[in-house]
Amino acid sequence: MQFRNRLLKEIKDAQSPQDSDSIALRCIKEDMLCWEANIKGSPDTPYDGASFLVKLNVPRDYPLAPPAAAFVSRIFHPNVHFSTGEICLDILKTEWTPAWTLMSVCRAIHSLLVHPEASSPLNCDAGNLLRSGDTIAFDSVARYYAVELAGASIED
Repeated sequence: MQFRNRLLKEIKDAQSPQDSDSIALRCIKEDMLCWEANIKGSPDTPYDGASFLVKLNVPRDYPLAPPAAAFVSRIFHPNVHFSTGEICLDILKTEWTPAWTLMSVCRAIHSLLVHPEASSPLNCDAGNLLRSGDTIAFDSVARYYAVELAGASIED
């Protein structure tokens, strides 16, 4: 029952306009186990103007266990596996607590787009570019994929 009540509250909270400029989160199945988020790239990042779809699968022991989250949209980012969309984010693994919500997970993912962590890459090519200090090359490749695969405008 705690599981159901918690997710009903999260459905209501997801309809709040608080993060509506950067994150749209919604439940997509009646059993409340499947959610999707549309996360917009922030200005001053190579993802500006892009819109990324992220799937969240909620386990039955939520909120005691974290949701599984993965990008459906392809993205060039050191903390996202380019083929599978898997996200390397501590709160989805070892740092999870029941205080986190699905929206706070989405906020953390959005923050990861602004502040990539190159020391623990799932995408080694992206991580190597950032670790070597070649931000121009990283930004160029990330921008290319944001335009080609996530709807960013070339002019952005």
